Amino acid sequence: MCSTHSNRGVVYKGAGKVGVESIPYPELAIGNRKCDHGVILKVITTNICGSDQHMVRGRTTAEEGLVLGHEITGVILETGRDVEFLKVGDIVSVPFNIACGRCRNCKEGLTGICLSVNPARPGAAYGYVDMGGWVGGQAEYVMVPYADFNLLKFPDSDQAMEKIRDLTLLSDIFPTGFHGCVTAGVGPGSTVYIAGAGPVGLAAAVSAQLLGAACVIVGDMISDRLEQARSFGCETIDLREDGDMADKLEVILGEREVDAFVDCVGFEAHGCGCNHGKEAPATVLNSAMQMTRAGGQIGIPGLYVTEDPGAADEAAKQGALSMRFGLGWAKSHSFHTGQCPVMKYHRALMQAILFDKVDIAKAVNVQMISLDNAPAGYADFDGGAAKKYVIDPHGSVSAA
Repeated sequence: MCSTHSNRGVVYKGAGKVGVESIPYPELAIGNRKCDHGVILKVITTNICGSDQHMVRGRTTAEEGLVLGHEITGVILETGRDVEFLKVGDIVSVPFNIACGRCRNCKEGLTGICLSVNPARPGAAYGYVDMGGWVGGQAEYVMVPYADFNLLKFPDSDQAMEKIRDLTLLSDIFPTGFHGCVTAGVGPGSTVYIAGAGPVGLAAAVSAQLLGAACVIVGDMISDRLEQARSFGCETIDLREDGDMADKLEVILGEREVDAFVDCVGFEAHGCGCNHGKEAPATVLNSAMQMTRAGGQIGIPGLYVTEDPGAADEAAKQGALSMRFGLGWAKSHSFHTGQCPVMKYHRALMQAILFDKVDIAKAVNVQMISLDNAPAGYADFDGGAAKKYVIDPHGSVSAA
């Protein structure tokens, strides 16, 4: 494939700004060396993520000029000579974690913290701050390394295009929400509280139902998002309203605590009730310990950062939060943090989609947009829209 082909992508332009610009066409190379284990994809769909919004809001140390996007689905245009199990024309889902498949962590299934793909720290992702400098996939074309290990090939291309609005969510939010529930110990008969009704929170709610939860309660401050959660059978709590959370749980469950708690908010959390307009980054974690039964588990797929230049206090700027950790210790809680290892779940969740066991696109309210409309999608999402924006760079989905 000739590298003189054109390419365009969504570029971070500073706090509150993104633009669509011409960017280099990808090459099978990592720096100055060839990437024989990689492939070049024509992007079919690439999703806007809440994690992208943290950067765009200026709440990370992301530098201007970063090409955004880590939720990628595409068709293979070119393969490196070492790629054995994939071929040109295959439609594939790209896990947002970049993993070598060879290091100790990858061999143990901990692909979210690969030791080989980021010189600065364990773990890497496409188009994300401090995650290895890999070019993002909110673009027309993108290069994916370690292709045989990373990529999930869809078994039938026509079927994949029919279900692409669901399958596009396998790159991140569906596995991430599912991981949050698994690490919170959700199973048949569980009562579950999901903090946050953004796309990851809604994906977690669907995942809890898929795992057999008896009751799924979703808390948020945005009415449209709460309505979206109710649309597929969740109970909801409006966190703008005053009142004790235990009392609110008791009205729904007849009990004052839940079995499992999933934090899908992260470090930009706000207070509840009369304090809902004030940022309080440890609010969800402290609520988790209060609301979860003794011996319960807390899954934390919500993002927490090591540096937050926009934080309200100096401690939070360094990722230090005021947690009442003694309460969690006294109640023997288990906490699970970190990136979701997407490959642990994506094949099974693909099967659930293909065999019509879950309607994830409807649950998170997927909305298709063009690449040129990406800046408007970012702005609408930042305003609290109850939508999951999926970019269709080539018009492939609308034409399908």
